[in-house]
Amino acid sequence: MKLVLRGHHLLCLKGFQGYGYDENFVENMAKVNSLKNLDSTTISLTNQADDLCKSCPNLKNNLCKNQERNEIIRKMDDEVLKKIDSSKEHNSVELFKKIDEIFNNEESVSKICFNCMWHEKCLFYQKLLNNR
Repeated sequence: MKLVLRGHHLLCLKGFQGYGYDENFVENMAKVNSLKNLDSTTISLTNQADDLCKSCPNLKNNLCKNQERNEIIRKMDDEVLKKIDSSKEHNSVELFKKIDEIFNNEESVSKICFNCMWHEKCLFYQKLLNNR
């Protein structure tokens, strides 16, 4: 299976526990989340709408809500993509191991996660906060 994911969605998938914008989004997120653990899954990285965005009610004209919000999201993606080669496809299992190595403390995700509306429910972010 091939997935296309935004940079910041790699972190979102680490902390996903069933919350989302609507039922359709949650179902898609759960499906993608289960695929990330398969060695047969490959991931291409982007800073644009991806396989999670396609089920988001905030996606309008391939942008997140509006141009201003989209730029904020893109900056979150770019913070992640600075640390991972986005020019190639990645084996999903290996990529998520790399994510754990790179983003392993609160400081490493502060520019990405701090202003996210989900950070209080995100298991990944909460784990990093508790490891201070």
